[in-house]
Amino acid sequence: MDKRTTISDIAKALEISTGTVHRALHDHSRVSAVTKARVLQMARELEYRPNLAARYLSSGRQLRISVNLLQGITSYFHEVAAGIIEEAKSMGGENVDVQQRFYPRIGQGEQEAFAAALDANVDGIITWTGEPQKISTLMRRASRNNTPVVCVTSDAPNSGRLALVSIDTFASGAIAADLMGLTLRGIGKVAITMAEASTVEHAEKLRSFENTLHSLYPGVHMLPPIEDRNIASLAYEKCSRLFSEHPDLGGIYVTTDASIPVIRAARDLGLANKMTIVATDLFPELINEIKSGAVNATIFQRPKGQGRLAFKVLYEFLCYGKCPHSRLTLIPHLITRGSLESISRRLLQGNGFIKGTTD
Repeated sequence: MDKRTTISDIAKALEISTGTVHRALHDHSRVSAVTKARVLQMARELEYRPNLAARYLSSGRQLRISVNLLQGITSYFHEVAAGIIEEAKSMGGENVDVQQRFYPRIGQGEQEAFAAALDANVDGIITWTGEPQKISTLMRRASRNNTPVVCVTSDAPNSGRLALVSIDTFASGAIAADLMGLTLRGIGKVAITMAEASTVEHAEKLRSFENTLHSLYPGVHMLPPIEDRNIASLAYEKCSRLFSEHPDLGGIYVTTDASIPVIRAARDLGLANKMTIVATDLFPELINEIKSGAVNATIFQRPKGQGRLAFKVLYEFLCYGKCPHSRLTLIPHLITRGSLESISRRLLQGNGFIKGTTD
């Protein structure tokens, strides 16, 4: 429903007082069983959800949300967190307590951060996970405890999470493959970097990238993916080895925020301006590389927009019982050197279109 049903709507439909409706909904002894039944039936028909936000305000109790994110190499996850905080201030103000729990690397600290959030009895959790299979037990525990979890950027399938908010990863992979195929004129070798195979976000980009190349550019050969666990030194080491073994490499698609180490490895071997490089996201160092021509394009994932939407989904579920689509995706933006100056500032604000789907 576009307009949220109120107690007054139920009272008007049944031609009784709002006080009677309130008492019926709270199972007050002064209301007859027949009236209670009528009120509950009308509440279901009108899709009434209790305004828990008002209860938080009247009780003085804060809504506590834990935000569990990777520290990351760049500012990406901090931008996600900033979007969450901005939306929290706009929707709940001082009545919302956002607890940030950053962990240093994939596989280091994620489970501890999630367990700490559960031990703190938070009302909801927004999380990114690089290894969903290792966190799934804790996420199912949260589900049993009626603590909703919203995944942001990357998914945790079959975990009982409430929703996923992410960029359209399949569109991202397809865009990168199409750009790569066009610049190589349909012939050559390409590579792709990812955190690791278990990171759903990167696995989906890989699948889309590979499928698009296979269907549209069969003359382009894709090498086995490089897994760098989002560690700068590992990305540099593995890509240096890749470029040494394949000096004729036509292009590389970096799906993580470890694009600068990849560019540095290519530059150290004299290949930076001899191959097509498609990066991910946008930050000062990468902007300079796009301006220099070392990077052909980047796929901007709008981290603040993801953060804002993730908080909104969780807040509306907790406060109004509004059930979201199980997967909400933002459309990615392709930024090239020609479009960088005119659109980067606007895109960094995280505005744009959203589409909802079901799993």
